[in-house]
Amino acid sequence: MSDTHHLWRQAPSSETDWLTELCGDGTTGFEPPRRPDAVWVLNAMYEHESGPGGLSHHELRQAALAAGVIEPARLGNIDPEIGTATGGGLGRAEHPGPSYRRLRWAELSARCGDPMVPDGKYPSYRCFPSARLDDSWPVGIEPPTEGSLDRPTWDRLVDVLVAHSTQGPDTRVFAYYSPLMLPAADFDNLHVRTGRLGDAHALYDNPDAVFSPSNVWSEDRSWILCTDYDLWATKVVGPEHLVEALLRDPVIEAVRLSWTS
Repeated sequence: MSDTHHLWRQAPSSETDWLTELCGDGTTGFEPPRRPDAVWVLNAMYEHESGPGGLSHHELRQAALAAGVIEPARLGNIDPEIGTATGGGLGRAEHPGPSYRRLRWAELSARCGDPMVPDGKYPSYRCFPSARLDDSWPVGIEPPTEGSLDRPTWDRLVDVLVAHSTQGPDTRVFAYYSPLMLPAADFDNLHVRTGRLGDAHALYDNPDAVFSPSNVWSEDRSWILCTDYDLWATKVVGPEHLVEALLRDPVIEAVRLSWTS
């Protein structure tokens, strides 16, 4: 048995019933309204020490394909090579290595002139069009992944939640995984686990999914996390003191988006 399964036992699908009533469909994650406050924790991106460079991820991949260095991707009868290789990923993400530094959304916004998140939009691939080269990121930038927090941000977020939960590390919490995240999508029996908040670091290595959970919430429902399958950020809904702590945190980068609340 994995550490995750040992610490986080399976819970009934019915634990998500209240989220369905509150948010509606949760196929990509249940997005709750502010309760009473809300903030978006942004997935990390990184830049190589030599800078972004003038070559895009797509151009680099096309050159490697032409040289026979890599084989074309195949997905059944679908040809993934028809589209643009943006450089972005889907699912869990680690720090890319010692030659890379954290590139803050605020820094990139100041550099290229784009807002961190366009008005009326969510944190997603629509952000920073001016920083990309024909819709593909420069090879020197590792953009945020979709559908999952990166490990450093996840670990720090867990620590902040522990500090701002009434029972600290012993707070009982639930974690829901969207069917889209699982090898065998089951839309009738939703995948829910329960455990201690202090053990939530282990959830990142859940062998059942290559994503952080779609939703995590405390048993008393005082706070909820939502990581949508299609987005580059996690919505944190809860008390004002938690939201303010996330906005002030030196590791986490977070923003309020009034139009999503």
